[in-house]
Amino acid sequence: SFSPKAASATARAAVGSRTVRMGDTGGLETEDTAVQDFLQILEEHRKNCERQGKYVEAEIAKNRLEELRQHEENRRREAMRSRQIAERLGVEEAHMLEFQQFNALWDKRMAEFEQKSADLEEAMKERHGTELMEYIRNAQSEPLRKPKFSKELLNLRKIQQTLAKQKEYAEAHKIKLKADNLEAFELEKMRNQHQMKLSNVVEKFKAKQTSELQALRKRVQTGREEQKKQRQLDLERLLQRYQNVKSELESQQNIERIRAEKFMAYHLTSKGSPNASVNNSMREQSR
Repeated sequence: SFSPKAASATARAAVGSRTVRMGDTGGLETEDTAVQDFLQILEEHRKNCERQGKYVEAEIAKNRLEELRQHEENRRREAMRSRQIAERLGVEEAHMLEFQQFNALWDKRMAEFEQKSADLEEAMKERHGTELMEYIRNAQSEPLRKPKFSKELLNLRKIQQTLAKQKEYAEAHKIKLKADNLEAFELEKMRNQHQMKLSNVVEKFKAKQTSELQALRKRVQTGREEQKKQRQLDLERLLQRYQNVKSELESQQNIERIRAEKFMAYHLTSKGSPNASVNNSMREQSR
């Protein structure tokens, strides 16, 4: 998996491994000993021809020296240029691999977060459904409280009973019908009030569940925003590390080019020879 702590390990390894090569002028000298020896032999031959007055042969040797020195400098520059391009490409490839790993890790992490959030919400909804059904069942099973009738109804019942005791049955019957109608009305009113109360408490329970669900969604959204923010911060650090490695590589390659030019100026140019100024001019043009 992607590790931010070791994010640029591959790219830094590419830069680190080449640092040894930059300072290894001894290895560079050993590499080109054969060429230097041949140039030295040819230079000695030119000097001998010059001392012996063999100027035609000296001219041929001089021109051959110029050709070989030019060819050798061009070969070295091209080899170094190719190697440095390969190093820069290596850093780019390492960065692209790192970037792909970064995105893959964060995509997976955010997908897992979304799945977990969806599971939490679904579980809460299921629990709310079960709890609501149980709450309604319990509320509906509660027995109705003993009816509290109005004074008017109680008074009619007393009159009804009094008339019955007085054997005024006709009047008692009329009062009973009136009392029965009023009682039926008051009972219906009580049932309606009970049902309304039940509806209110159920709505309050639902509102409580809705608040709980909204709180969960708010926490999920906060977590989502924090993940996005953290991903952006990690991306900025990754890009900054890449820029640092790239700048470090460019700096080391510049130093390598300067050292290579000095090396070629010292080892490939005959010190004190008329060709030195020509070679120096050539090096200036090649930069």
